[in-house]
Amino acid sequence: MGMIIQGATGDWEVVIGLEIHAQVTSKSKLFSGASAAYGAEPNSQVSFVDAAMPGMLPVINEMAVEQAVRTGLGLNAKINKFSVFDRKNYFYADLPQGYQISQFLQPIVGEGKILIDLKDGETREIGITRLHLEQDAGKSLHDQHPSQTFVDLNRSGVPLMEIVSEPDMRSPEEAAAYVKKIRSIVRYLGTCDGNMEEGSMRADVNVSVRKPGDEFGTRCEMKNINSVRFMQQAIIYEANRQVDILEAGGTVDQETRLYDPDKGETRSMRSKEEAHDYRYFPDPDLLPLEFDDAFIKRISETLPELPDDKKARFIDELGLSAYDAGVLVAEKEVADYFEAVAKGRDAKLAANWVIGELFGNLNRTGKGLSESPVKANALGELIDLIKDGTISNRIAKEVFEEMFDTGKAAADIVEEKGLKQVSDTGAIEAAIDEVIAANPDKVAEYRSGKDKLFGFFMGQVMKATQGKANPGVVTKILKPKLDS
Repeated sequence: MGMIIQGATGDWEVVIGLEIHAQVTSKSKLFSGASAAYGAEPNSQVSFVDAAMPGMLPVINEMAVEQAVRTGLGLNAKINKFSVFDRKNYFYADLPQGYQISQFLQPIVGEGKILIDLKDGETREIGITRLHLEQDAGKSLHDQHPSQTFVDLNRSGVPLMEIVSEPDMRSPEEAAAYVKKIRSIVRYLGTCDGNMEEGSMRADVNVSVRKPGDEFGTRCEMKNINSVRFMQQAIIYEANRQVDILEAGGTVDQETRLYDPDKGETRSMRSKEEAHDYRYFPDPDLLPLEFDDAFIKRISETLPELPDDKKARFIDELGLSAYDAGVLVAEKEVADYFEAVAKGRDAKLAANWVIGELFGNLNRTGKGLSESPVKANALGELIDLIKDGTISNRIAKEVFEEMFDTGKAAADIVEEKGLKQVSDTGAIEAAIDEVIAANPDKVAEYRSGKDKLFGFFMGQVMKATQGKANPGVVTKILKPKLDS
C-alpha cells in the first residue's frame, strides 16, 4: 500500500525515484592507478590525473568495467556492449578538472528490474532505468577552520556506479526496501561494500506528489542521503511540504534540496539543473567502451547465488517460511552462517536458533555477526546435543547464553555443569512417583476428566529433576501412571 496524504482537497499519492551512488569495489580509481581505499590521510592518495594536472590523460580501470557489468547482470539488466564516457561540466572547488567524467546518452547498463520484499510478505517489482560509471569528486571539509574550507582529493576519481530507478516507489517503506535490496545484491556480488556510514553507498531521492491517477507532479531531489532512516524521514517531510504548497494554491519548484536530520526538514540548495546545463559531450580523451558477448559470458559464469534465488531455495528445499528465508538471505554474511549451521541438520531448528537466540544476543550486546563469540560450527554442535537428547531445549537456551558470554563449547559447558538430560527410566520414575504422591487432590481431578492438568504434572517432574529429565521419557512413564 502506497503512502497517501489526506489534504483538504482530497488524497495525494507520493511518487519516489532513487539514484543510488555505489562505490565500486576496486583497489584503484576509475582513470588512475591511485588507491581507492577509505580512511587515508587527506590528499595522500592523489595522482596527477586525479589532481587534473595539465597533460594528464585518463586510462580506464578494467576491473571497474567488469564490476559494473557484474552488477548489471545481478539487476537483471541489459548490458550495452557499446557505451560512451562524457564530460559533465560544472564548477566546484573539489572538482579539479572542472568537469566530471560520467556517462550520459550511452551508459554501460540499460533497463533492468528487481523485486523488493515488503513487511506483509508481499514483493513488488521496481524498474531500473540504467546504471552508468562515473568518477567521484573530492570532498570539501567545512569544519577544519573557522573561515576556510579545506579540500581533500583522496576521493577524486574513485569509481562509482550510479543506479537509477524508475519512479515506481509509492512509500518511504518501499524506498527503504529498495535501498536494502540493492545493497544486498551488490554485497552478494562483491561489487560494492554497501557501507552507507563511510559514504561508499548514498542516495539522491526524487519525490513528487499527485492526485491518484494523475500525471506525475513536479519533483524535488534530495542529495547525498547516507542512511535509510534519514531517507524515510526526508521523504515524509518533503511529501507533506509539497502537499501544503499545492493545497494553498501554489506550485512546487523543481529544485535540489538538502535534508537536515537534526531539524528533520529539507531546505533548498539550488534550482534543479537540466541536462543541457551541464553541456555534456563525449570525452575526447577516452575511446568508446566496447566489449563482446564472450566478455559478458565470462563474468556471468562467476555470478554467485543471489538473494532471490537463495530465498527460493531455502523455502523450497529447506522448508523455511518466506519470512525466515527473507531474514536469513538479506545479508550474505548471515546466509553463509545459517547454511553452515544447517548443513546436515534440521534447517527449521537451525533457523529458529539463528533468528531467535543468536540475533537476540547480538542485539542485546550491540555486536555484529562477525563479532559473535558463537561461531556457526559451535551453534551446530549445540543443536546436535538437542537432537540426540543430551540436553533439553530449555537447558540449551541456558547453555547458549553461557556460550555467548564465555566463548566456551556447548559440550564443555554441559559437562562442567552436569546439565545432561536424564533418560534413566528408573530415576525419572522415582521422581514421578514422588510428584503423584505429593499431589493426590490433583491426581483425583485429572482422573475425573481434567486432562489439562497433565501439563501441571509434567512441570512438577521437570522441576524435581532441575529440568534435566527427558520430556519424551517423562510423558511415556507419567501418562500410564495417571491414567491407571
